[in-house]
Amino acid sequence: MKRKKYALVPSGIQNVMEIAVEGLFGFFNSVVGDEKKTKKFFPLVATIFLYVLVSNWMGLLPGFGSIGLWEQHEGHTVLVPLFRSTFADVNMTFALALIAVTSVQVFGFAMLGFKGYGGKFFINPFSDPIGCFVGILELFSEFSKMISFSFRLFGNVFAGEVLLLVISFLVPYIAPLPFYGLEIFVGFIQALVFSFLTLVFLNLATTRHH
Repeated sequence: MKRKKYALVPSGIQNVMEIAVEGLFGFFNSVVGDEKKTKKFFPLVATIFLYVLVSNWMGLLPGFGSIGLWEQHEGHTVLVPLFRSTFADVNMTFALALIAVTSVQVFGFAMLGFKGYGGKFFINPFSDPIGCFVGILELFSEFSKMISFSFRLFGNVFAGEVLLLVISFLVPYIAPLPFYGLEIFVGFIQALVFSFLTLVFLNLATTRHH
């Protein structure tokens, strides 16, 4: 397979991609404040951002959620779509949240070690009972992140899909257009929020606490 050579002076699509990547890296670096750490987090966080963004926008294509088969379920006729938005299913959002939160723990242990990172969860109750209680709360909060991550993304995407479907059936053609523009914006914001929160949690997990 012939590899494509990239020009030192970019033009065309290469120029657009480099601007997008540099802009995204600059934004993430302004949040982290440490270029070394940003370079470690960037592949994961940028992948999550692009994946959520493309998935949300693909769900707006004609036929997603509106074309399917009518089936009988518990005495009611319901439409089972052939194509749905990726994150209109809570299983998918939970899987992505699981990847994000697991990555936070992996980076935390890898960069701070077991004592440096695990020390904020496991504290001797006899020497510091209040710290031990706070550590238990911190441990539970790590698991709760998966729930908040998954349901935030699922709720916004599913609500948008239902809204577009209802408007399209009630007033087709013209009325849904403003809502499509709104959903394009919401899809971008959801991708940004999910990746931004992942980056913040990564930064907090790899910062030593005193």
